[in-house]
Amino acid sequence: MSDLLQRLRDRGWRLTAQRRVIAEVLDGEHVHYTADEVHARAVERLPEISRASVYNTLGELVALGEVVEVTTDGRAKRYDPNVHQEHQHLVCSGCGMIRDVRTEGDLMAALPSGERFGFAVDEVTVTYYGRCPGCATAA
Repeated sequence: MSDLLQRLRDRGWRLTAQRRVIAEVLDGEHVHYTADEVHARAVERLPEISRASVYNTLGELVALGEVVEVTTDGRAKRYDPNVHQEHQHLVCSGCGMIRDVRTEGDLMAALPSGERFGFAVDEVTVTYYGRCPGCATAA
């Protein structure tokens, strides 16, 4: 059983066939699918699943805090189920592939107090950009 499915079960979230398939599609490391990609993969497992069910379920998962929306450089929103492990993102500026990366050190402490301008900083999000091996060799 997937980690996301188990977390949803632990919450007592009603797992319809559609919700289960969507959670299964989102299972795994480095998963950052768009809603359309989730729908395409879900249809392979449950042909009658509608695009509206996918969008509604993704919205519910985001509201529950079990999935986070990731947007990079104005591209389509992607959905990341890896919400319980602190990580940042590495994005290919060629094809848009996203990988989860774990950084070392305290990112909050990396911002000197003199550069906070009186802000009470709540969170840090760092996105690294580069070219994946496939795009780097194609260039």
